[in-house]
Amino acid sequence: MELQINDKTYQITSDAETPLLWVIRDELGMTGTKYGCGLAQCGACSVLVDGEVLRSCVMPVGAMAGRKVSTIEAVSADPVGKQVVDAWVKHQVPQCGYCQSGQVMAATALLKQVAQPSDEQIAAAMVNLCRCGTYNAIKAAMHDLSGSKGAPAAAASTLPAAPSGPAGVNQTTVAAAAVAGIGAVAAIQWSRTQKAKAGKEQA
Repeated sequence: MELQINDKTYQITSDAETPLLWVIRDELGMTGTKYGCGLAQCGACSVLVDGEVLRSCVMPVGAMAGRKVSTIEAVSADPVGKQVVDAWVKHQVPQCGYCQSGQVMAATALLKQVAQPSDEQIAAAMVNLCRCGTYNAIKAAMHDLSGSKGAPAAAASTLPAAPSGPAGVNQTTVAAAAVAGIGAVAAIQWSRTQKAKAGKEQA
């Protein structure tokens, strides 16, 4: 099938049920989009499809026929995306950086739809997880981009508050770790299945 990514057309040989993420990374070699949980929960795999932010880890590539996909590799070529990247640099948002391609794509999608989003719109759109806790820096960058007069330094986390478990263990952290583990197992199983299929075809 043909797949349009970053204004280029590619001939894809992967099975139609293959998650878009693995086509982008493994078949096309665009590794800026990251694998996080495999369950469309963390947002590390976010890409834009027809301008809308989507989680590529669960989206079958067959559903992308006739649609326009944009990845982090091309974000700086977009005027809005370039502004987002510049704001991320200005506010020194990334720490380990692993989740930030997804964060940038989510911010770009929001600002292309709403030039001056409210705090509520920012909170609703910027829901990707960041294990480094860069939420305040992200909000500061978004305030800068939207021209908001909010107080970035006092900004609360974009994640909803969760009750703490025994000994102060945050249940959100535990849940995120569990999801990541399940996703890793799912990814390994998918990879093994693909290798098994390839082996049968060669035989």
